[in-house]
Amino acid sequence: MDSFIIAALAVCSLTAPAYGDKGTSKARSCSDIRQFYSGKGFTLDGVPQSEISGEHLRICPQGYTCCTSDMEDTLAMLSRREMEGLLKDAGRSLQTSLNGQYKAFDGYFLELLNRSAISLQENFHQTFGLLYYQNAQIFSELYTDLRNYYRGSNVNLEEVLNEFWARLLEKLFYQENKQYFISEDYLECVSKQIETLRPFGETPRVMKTMVTRTFVATRSFVQGLAVGGEVVRKVSQVQLSQECMRAMMTMTYCPHCRGMASARPCASYCSNVMKGCLANQADLNTEWRHLAETMMQVAGRFDGPSGVDNVVLSIPTRISEAMFTMMDNIEPINNKLFQACGNLREGGTSSTGADDIVKKGKVTVEDRLGTSTNQMEKLVSDVTMRLREMQPYWVSLPSVLCSDRVATGTGAEDKCWNGMSRARYFPEVMGDGLASQINNPEVEIDITKPDMTIRQQIMQLKIMTHRLKNALNGQDVDFQDTSDDVSGSGSGVCADDVCARSPRLIIPVTHRPVDYLPENKKVKASANQNLPGIPIYLLSLLMLLLRR
Repeated sequence: MDSFIIAALAVCSLTAPAYGDKGTSKARSCSDIRQFYSGKGFTLDGVPQSEISGEHLRICPQGYTCCTSDMEDTLAMLSRREMEGLLKDAGRSLQTSLNGQYKAFDGYFLELLNRSAISLQENFHQTFGLLYYQNAQIFSELYTDLRNYYRGSNVNLEEVLNEFWARLLEKLFYQENKQYFISEDYLECVSKQIETLRPFGETPRVMKTMVTRTFVATRSFVQGLAVGGEVVRKVSQVQLSQECMRAMMTMTYCPHCRGMASARPCASYCSNVMKGCLANQADLNTEWRHLAETMMQVAGRFDGPSGVDNVVLSIPTRISEAMFTMMDNIEPINNKLFQACGNLREGGTSSTGADDIVKKGKVTVEDRLGTSTNQMEKLVSDVTMRLREMQPYWVSLPSVLCSDRVATGTGAEDKCWNGMSRARYFPEVMGDGLASQINNPEVEIDITKPDMTIRQQIMQLKIMTHRLKNALNGQDVDFQDTSDDVSGSGSGVCADDVCARSPRLIIPVTHRPVDYLPENKKVKASANQNLPGIPIYLLSLLMLLLRR
């Protein structure tokens, strides 16, 4: 069974404390229930000293009892609070696991991006000298746009890359033709020739493909972790129904009222109670599994020769190669540009671009912080294991919640609490999900009225899974960006008592651009940074999926 569920439940159980069964006398003392009731923090005013007739009971069997109507109501509410507490504890455990994976990937990716930016600055300053110094802004803005894209800003990645190459063409053309007077209109004409002229060779096309695929996959993946945690948080806070409360009371505290405090529920009886109480939650199973499976497929593409590390760290090298390609072919490029945009008149400076550039060889990236591949392999291995573990979470909850409370051992089937007395439980165990509870003998459920909060979370899972499948094919969907929600920070997977707010699947993002080079040259990753979001118009996409 899932380790994170077991850990959460180990410290909290609804199992009734053992108080030895009473005899069959109708004058039995109620000292045990009085002690138990007082131990829960309730007043003993009105609690019977000995058994009374139980015609007043509305939930427990109406035999001789030690419980009044008020006690029955109080214990029923207690059973629901304890059950809801167990669900939140289990949810927090799973959220913690997802949060750990999110922080690991988010921090590592930002570190890679920062190392790439540092490498470009250091190497370009040495290789291109004044040319880089005078035009450093276009490189810093490229990395700022990449960071903002990853963070979910409304950035079109292909347009960002196209704009970068167009501006770089203008800068290099101006640098290589300083002897001419070049107007802004002429430079604009130059930039428009980039597609037909291809001054940088194939590098822009190759780099666009690799960078787009990598960034789409990475930000979709961390968003998937955030959405998973947010679904768990919201579903774990869903209040149990009145019918579930009655069933939990009957199973948990009615034995106390009957003087059978040590009686533990029959295994099948507990299963039916839990499957009925958690029927809506079990309906998450299909889409939850689809999300986990798709995320594992995306994570499987993060390492290897075309993985995240190589793509991000190779950005400086690819840009450098493209710049050298243009400068090595400046004469034929100039001739074609003069034909397309017109001849230039002299009137600039006397020096040429070549005089200002010290070419010391191509830029290469050194991985100064260790072998990235090994770290990425570990991250992929760990997240795959966690995602596989969490797949049966929603349908395994009933068995996990029953595992530490049901009667076990020799003769357990004949001496367990079946909801009425100590005896065998005969009804069959229901299946998982709302539709399977139509004949549940323990929990009355209207299967035509599903819980809307949980249905909304199923919708969120469908949308996120579709997005991840697009990411596998390098396809992207624009994220929503707004500055209205300045307080909406968080990883989306924090526990409800740790952070007041968590991002939604459709997240207003306000992210202050990261400085091009932090002072300590290290990324300070935090789970409290804003996450990528998904625009509202994807809801229409869901409708198409539901019609399949």
